[in-house]
Amino acid sequence: MSKMKTISDELLIEYVFLYLDIDDINLLFKIFPYKKVKKAWIENVVAQGEMYYVLNKFFAWYYFHAKKPGAYVKAMATRQMNKRFVA
Repeated sequence: MSKMKTISDELLIEYVFLYLDIDDINLLFKIFPYKKVKKAWIENVVAQGEMYYVLNKFFAWYYFHAKKPGAYVKAMATRQMNKRFVA
């Protein structure tokens, strides 16, 4: 018999952004508050850096309405890096 393991909301949000499609990402905003989704995206997906840069630019523009998505993603990635290495 399989036992279901639980994962944190932040990890679920990260995995949905990285591995599922737009319909599934749209569901995140129905399940969780906007701020929680955005925070998890910045801390867990944007923080991964260049590997997902183009994807994150799309997310910044489409979901988070950034006027300059490329600059926004770079700024958020830098902020996350500084939090991890300076703190």
